[in-house]
Amino acid sequence: MTYRLHYAPDNASLIIRLALEELGAPYETQLVNRVEDAQQSAAYLRLNPNGLIPTLETPQATLFETGAILLWLADTHGALAPGPDTAARGDFLKWLFFLSNTVHAEMRMLFYPQKYIGDDAAHQAALRAGLQKSLAAHLQKLNRLASAGHPWLAAPEPSVLDLYLTTLLRWLALYPKEGARWFSLSDTPHLYRLASQVECRASVQAAIKAEGLGPTPFTQPTYATPPEGSAT
Repeated sequence: MTYRLHYAPDNASLIIRLALEELGAPYETQLVNRVEDAQQSAAYLRLNPNGLIPTLETPQATLFETGAILLWLADTHGALAPGPDTAARGDFLKWLFFLSNTVHAEMRMLFYPQKYIGDDAAHQAALRAGLQKSLAAHLQKLNRLASAGHPWLAAPEPSVLDLYLTTLLRWLALYPKEGARWFSLSDTPHLYRLASQVECRASVQAAIKAEGLGPTPFTQPTYATPPEGSAT
């Protein structure tokens, strides 16, 4: 079973790449060149009508939406998440969808306010201020969760929650490029510990090489210098 990951460097496809690497699943990659707006091309829209990255082609179906792909991979391979019939499943799912539907969604608004509120600079600044406050509260919740010994977050073995969250932490430190640097990973020490754990994984080393992420992509992130394509 070989997968095809449609990706752009340091985009949400990075989370899927990390999961595939952790699973040891064979996959190939297809660059979606954002410089050429390839995610809006007719060919790509046939795979993903939303025109977003990532898309994962599998022998069963073509998948999109980061949380859905992660859940499908975990269930298909029986790893990185509790199984459907386990007692931990419900607790795991609520945090996975919290990351996908709340944290990640709010970050998209923070990074691309013009898509949600228009081009007025004052309106964008107000939206960003509100989102920064909201995201800071979310991160404190996740920090407390990590400190409490949650079995699927910051545990000795990684889960898709870890891979998803550490990538989001990376982007909060880097984007928006023109915005104030309101986020500091040191404000959430248990999430810093998680980022340090994940950063040492072989999956991350593979992603560093493939996407030019720099030597410390989660604890001290720098802008990607990918061998092909563009992160923005």
